[in-house]
Amino acid sequence: MPSKQIYLGVIGVGGVGTAFLQQLSKLPNPPSLVLLARSSQTLLAPAPAYSPAIPAGVDWQTASATPSLTKSGALSPSEIVSYLSSAPGGRSVLVDNTSDPALASAYPQFLKAGISVVTPNKKGFSSDLSLWKDIFASAASGDALVYHESTVGAGLPVISTLRDLVATGDQVTRIEGVFSGTLSFLFNTFAPVSASSGTAAAKWSDVVSQAKDLGYTEPDPRDDLNGMDVARKLTILARIAGLQVQSPESFPIESLIPAELASLPGTAAGIQEFMTRLPEFDGQMAALKEQAEKAGKVVRYVGSIDVAKNEVKVGLQQFDKDSAIAGLKGSDNIISFYTQRYGGNPLIVQGAGAGGEVTAMGVLADLNKVLERL
Repeated sequence: MPSKQIYLGVIGVGGVGTAFLQQLSKLPNPPSLVLLARSSQTLLAPAPAYSPAIPAGVDWQTASATPSLTKSGALSPSEIVSYLSSAPGGRSVLVDNTSDPALASAYPQFLKAGISVVTPNKKGFSSDLSLWKDIFASAASGDALVYHESTVGAGLPVISTLRDLVATGDQVTRIEGVFSGTLSFLFNTFAPVSASSGTAAAKWSDVVSQAKDLGYTEPDPRDDLNGMDVARKLTILARIAGLQVQSPESFPIESLIPAELASLPGTAAGIQEFMTRLPEFDGQMAALKEQAEKAGKVVRYVGSIDVAKNEVKVGLQQFDKDSAIAGLKGSDNIISFYTQRYGGNPLIVQGAGAGGEVTAMGVLADLNKVLERL
């Protein structure tokens, strides 16, 4: 671990943020946690000494009741940059455990000021290509580091694997896989490789309702069914592989939301109406499943990148029942890297691709890499 003082600012104390703080406390020599923020409140170690620090592993309620900490409302990115860059005699790291696009668009400010960034927030790396380029140019100019492993596959080593392939000169030809734990669960349940004899075929609307009840979907399941989450992950991987993808909207994304229900409002009433009316469209999904079954296949929701053709697409495809993608269980992700070195047998990364604990683990592993390099 580094001998110089490292100061840490953490934004976001939801599921991932809370798990991250608990895991941070188990490090043998954790950095000095001096800023902890959620959407409307900020806790700060008092300047100018930035001491006492916030105890790592403490929950928000306990931290906010600590009298020695300075409390304020939400700070702007520039105010956070000013605070972290003024820490005495050390380097600072921002851990962004939110999905806030405004904070993500401010990453260049942090990096230019020499503040490294670690995050599972996809927005900065999958929005306009100019922001992607600005983030990495700013990191170089500010002598800061950027790690975002958990933007794809939670704690799975997807991004680091791809970066290693590219950095060592392998030719990545194709990337294909199931990138959404939610959609993995939906199709593994709706169209299993071998259905139990005597059991009725699952209805699509029932499976979506079950996934929502289990907490596998976003509060509005349309945020999963529209395919945009998968498209953002594909955008990130395609850019690392060398493609100049302008944005997730620049390639085909097959939405699983019936057109008639797409414009319902995102309010509680709109979500309820979506769930109530979804059974009207069960026949459409059943037909897709039957079409695949007649060909001896199963239908799955996948993302694919053809590097040679400069093509990225997200949507439904049919797979042989003995394929790795068809054989996925539960909400697992699987990502296959086809490369020149690996030939016909792709390098496969598989496992849990969603969840607060494993996402936080990926963030903490990235933070450890930053601490070693600083």
